[in-house]
Amino acid sequence: MDAAVSAAGRLGPYGYGGVTLGMSVKQAQKTRGVVKKFGGGGGCSGWDLKAHPTGKDGAGLFISKKRGVAVIFAPKGVRTPEGIGIGSTRKQLEKAYPHLRTAASGYPVTTVPGNRRADYVFLLSRGGRIYQLALSLKTQDCVN
Repeated sequence: MDAAVSAAGRLGPYGYGGVTLGMSVKQAQKTRGVVKKFGGGGGCSGWDLKAHPTGKDGAGLFISKKRGVAVIFAPKGVRTPEGIGIGSTRKQLEKAYPHLRTAASGYPVTTVPGNRRADYVFLLSRGGRIYQLALSLKTQDCVN
């Protein structure tokens, strides 16, 4: 495994669980850590990390035909190297990432420290806690 790939339990700066942003479908399959969930109708296919299966209608990552692995969602219990994960508060998020910006979607986003080609995207509940976190190529074309 490449040293740039995150330590166990860490999402980012380049990937998670041996899967890195930009990997082709074939490269991701070679890790033996992914399983296909649904096809690439819009140019992207949905996959799960074998170690972290999602529900029937979900996917743990998306692979773009053009860009390779485009988005990796954080499994429960997984945190960024800065300590942010599902359940973290808005206050913790702002402290860890002082340069947060608001995406067109309305969600807080920040450039990944150590990987300027990627963003962390955070979905917050009304109570101000993170309920979903993704590591995403800035150029991803799979999710909005």
